[in-house]
Amino acid sequence: MARQTLAQMSGALATGETTSRALTEAALGRIDGGDSELNSFINVCADEALAAADAADQRRAAGDAGPLTGIPIAHKDIFCTAGVPTTCGSRMLQDFVPPYDATVVRRLAAAGVVTVGKTNMDEFAMGSSNETSYFGVVRNPWDPDRSPGGSSGGSAAAVAAGLVVAATGTDTGGSIRQPAALTGITGVKPTYGRVSRYGMIAFASSLDQAGVLTVTAEDAAMLLQAMAGFDPHDSTSADAPVPDYVTALGEDLAGKRIGVPGEFFDDGLDAECAAAVRDALAVLEGMGATIQEISLPNIGLSVPTYYIVAPAEASSNLSRYDGVRFGYRHADAADLEEMYKLTRKEGFGAEVKRRIMTGTYVLSAGYYDAYYLQAQKARQLIAADFRRAFESVDIVAGPTAPTPAFRLGEKTDDPVQMYLNDIYTIGANLAGLPGASLPCGLVNGLPVGLQLIGPAFGEAAVLNIAHQYQQATDWHLAEPGA
Repeated sequence: MARQTLAQMSGALATGETTSRALTEAALGRIDGGDSELNSFINVCADEALAAADAADQRRAAGDAGPLTGIPIAHKDIFCTAGVPTTCGSRMLQDFVPPYDATVVRRLAAAGVVTVGKTNMDEFAMGSSNETSYFGVVRNPWDPDRSPGGSSGGSAAAVAAGLVVAATGTDTGGSIRQPAALTGITGVKPTYGRVSRYGMIAFASSLDQAGVLTVTAEDAAMLLQAMAGFDPHDSTSADAPVPDYVTALGEDLAGKRIGVPGEFFDDGLDAECAAAVRDALAVLEGMGATIQEISLPNIGLSVPTYYIVAPAEASSNLSRYDGVRFGYRHADAADLEEMYKLTRKEGFGAEVKRRIMTGTYVLSAGYYDAYYLQAQKARQLIAADFRRAFESVDIVAGPTAPTPAFRLGEKTDDPVQMYLNDIYTIGANLAGLPGASLPCGLVNGLPVGLQLIGPAFGEAAVLNIAHQYQQATDWHLAEPGA
């Protein structure tokens, strides 16, 4: 059966061909029958979902329905959901039930979206393979022995397997785009500040950004339209007008200038992945775009820069998990200091501890200037490279990940090799730019992603080029096992 899109579901609801209740029951049935192998969900909210579906059907019957009313989706378990556990993939928050909704959750609910569950993720969004979750690894539906990518691997696997038509995710260094590439779906990270971070559990506050994982760029545009916009609850939220992303999808590519950084086609890029990306660029060129080589001379600094800045911010953000205010607490400590130590020792996994220790080290009195300050300078150089590039091109394009999906366990013993899997995606986060990954081919039966990066607040341009490419190709419709 051909993969169904969110836009198709919206159309079927509008014509009365189906109901939200029917779509939600079908999604819950697919999750019940198909997730035991993938482990893409931490919590399934069947009762709440069916109640929301009935309410959506009532809204539609009353003539009070929008394009998203009644569509069942999933949320990454990093977004607070009132009355529903929000674990962030960690033992530390295993029993945490928030009293409020994240702004992303609230806005989508207001648009009529039905939440069917919370998806698995790397613990506190720290990982590139979805192997660090306290609730077990997530498996790639294209090959269960391989990683779906991380940290939004649960969302990506659920969409790729057809359990849900769309899911939210977060992207700190590539955690939407990289899993989208490895599972053959579309993933979009907006500009930093375009979507509120209120109620999104923090990893690295200057890098984290909410986004979506969908089948198509059109689906992503529909969801992003409801999510984006200023939020007074978030001091980093941008008070900037939100364009009509869906209407902007109709613009042709004649005259569009696409820059291809030579640095993205380095020795670390799999040759067949490189060929698939080059083929995708040729398609865009055939549609009227101009392809030109550009340089991002400081992009090679992105991985070391990120792995100083992000752990430093994580060290600060995660200091709140001390067993006193909320979350896991060791019960039998002899005194307060021992309770702190044992709570954090038992509540955090190995990767989270590694990043906290790294971050604490680079922020310490003797090393702040040598590491953290230098990393912030390098970050500005990377951002400046992108600004110069966008003086001559409209979009930057290249590979999303250096290889197709790798085997589970293949990189867990070598953190540096794991970190290098984000080598092409991190730059957009450091510069705060919008980016997307879309399927552009298969290598040995596994998906390959084409990455598009736009200027600040250029989501409409990114989505348009992705949509036009998907109108000319059908890689986004390829399904695992088809």
